[in-house]
Amino acid sequence: MPTPSVPRPEYPRPQFVRRDWLNLNGAWQFETDRGDSGLERGLLGRELRDEILVPFPPESELSGIGDTDFLEAVWYRRAVTLPAEWAGRRVLLHFGAVDHDTTVWADGKEVARHRGGFTPFTADLGDIVGNGEEVVITVRARDPKSGPQARGKQAIQYANHDCNYTRVTGIWQTVWLEPVPEVHLRRPRITPDLAGSAFHLELPISGNRPGHRVRAVLSDADGEVSRTEARADLDLAPRLHLLVPDDRRREWSPEDPHLYDLRLELLDATGQVVDGVDSYAGLRAVGLRGKAVLLNGRPVFQRLVLDQGWYPDGLMTAPTDEALVRDIELAMEAGFNGARLHQKVFEERFLHHADRLGYLVWGEFGDWGCEVGGSSGDNQQPDASYVAQWLEAVERDYSHPSIIGWCPLNETYQKLHDRITRLDDVTRAMFLATKAMDASRPVIDASGYAHRVAETDIYDSHHYEQDPEAFRELMSGLAKDAPFVNSHESGAPYSVPYRGQPYFVSEFGGIWWDPEAAAAQSGEDRTESWGYGERVRDEEEFHARFAGLTGVLLDDRDMFGYCYTQLTDVFQERNGIYRFDRGSKLDVDRVRAAQQRPAAIEEEDTD
Repeated sequence: MPTPSVPRPEYPRPQFVRRDWLNLNGAWQFETDRGDSGLERGLLGRELRDEILVPFPPESELSGIGDTDFLEAVWYRRAVTLPAEWAGRRVLLHFGAVDHDTTVWADGKEVARHRGGFTPFTADLGDIVGNGEEVVITVRARDPKSGPQARGKQAIQYANHDCNYTRVTGIWQTVWLEPVPEVHLRRPRITPDLAGSAFHLELPISGNRPGHRVRAVLSDADGEVSRTEARADLDLAPRLHLLVPDDRRREWSPEDPHLYDLRLELLDATGQVVDGVDSYAGLRAVGLRGKAVLLNGRPVFQRLVLDQGWYPDGLMTAPTDEALVRDIELAMEAGFNGARLHQKVFEERFLHHADRLGYLVWGEFGDWGCEVGGSSGDNQQPDASYVAQWLEAVERDYSHPSIIGWCPLNETYQKLHDRITRLDDVTRAMFLATKAMDASRPVIDASGYAHRVAETDIYDSHHYEQDPEAFRELMSGLAKDAPFVNSHESGAPYSVPYRGQPYFVSEFGGIWWDPEAAAAQSGEDRTESWGYGERVRDEEEFHARFAGLTGVLLDDRDMFGYCYTQLTDVFQERNGIYRFDRGSKLDVDRVRAAQQRPAAIEEEDTD
């Protein structure tokens, strides 16, 4: 039940929609707690001094605060009156994402703790509030500036620098309430089975009751396609199997991103609906054959772009839902068919739009922040929270058809030596946990640099060589199973050896083009404008370099894709196809044309 005056009013969880809900975005009381002494000073029990516009983080302009200094802790407070029509149901309080360590109180009683700045969590208000009564919600978010922490691209120095950007603290995604019955549905896993023309559903419930059943109904624009039921009085997660008849079968693909509607219901012993949610599903398959990654049984060259998901006025929070859609549209207009969602777990509505538009994405994690030990062989220090947060992200996003692979880590550069390190343990834990949760998608252990898992499904590299011929020479060994592999400047390896897996260059380009720069700046001056390599002198030189670099990878019969850096400029980083405000910067038709010829791996499949 959003209202027009509420920022970001759309339902935040589009693949698991309940019709009764209350959006809590808008004005909240707010107070900065720079010494993290607020609990001792009584902030939990009193009114707060300032006001903030949720869900925008306090560092952003849209929040109304705009404080870009280090915020060790921040507090939020809001009184909410629950709708009287929710009588007889439990009330769940949902947070899309809060950065970084969060405690939530309702009427002074602690109801939730959560660590991690990218993933959702829920507080069950239980018996704290009665129907129609007012409840005071208080939130404290701690965001320490030191120690290992999954920060993504948030700067750990005061100012933006290099490819690190303005920090985000506290609430930065939608907060909302919803009522549920005592026994209710929990988030399902929807697995497409293209070979069997079916969907497999795992449908967790909060508890079992005698005579309860679950029901799933699949439909399309012509009406019901199929339905099935199962007992819900035995298994905590009943499994359902929905067949798709041949005459209603329609594969999800970039060319035809067809989505089936899905209604999920929990029924009591009399057949009455106890709980119901609306969802959707796409029928598609991801596979591997030799060095090719297959979509629905055929190679689809992945023309990906690096998307940081940062906005000038909202930082990590998109100002509107339309802004999410526009980013995908801009990428597709430039000839890209997907993205690496880089160093950030994007809000779920972005994935919803990717599902609708046929945009291929890799689900990734904002793992930067564990580099704490200099340049020794133990410089990366990720902890158990990395595994926990990543599993929360995979659980949230499992059912989105647009996600075609998982990438838990990025550029965890650390020399490989004869001792097992914390990085080795955590990398393997994240890889195995991902494979255990999802056997249907390929997993890359780490993008670029430190491949520590020999059996990783995908192998890749990052390289920002700007000369196309030099780049071609660097990438020429893949046909001989000797591809370019990132290593330390001393030559010491970061990674276990390549074993013939599908391979792509998942970061390249980053061409420095800043039309407003008064004069060329050296590569060392990265405070106002920078990109990779020597800045091109004019737009014509940009297009020649872009076509040359992408052409090297399109021409390689063993390359399954690439990821060009990047979609937009971001603050001082001026290597985007578009400006930071999403304004025009280049002749996008020429960028598109350079990518549109068939890739060698696609042509070989048709020979």
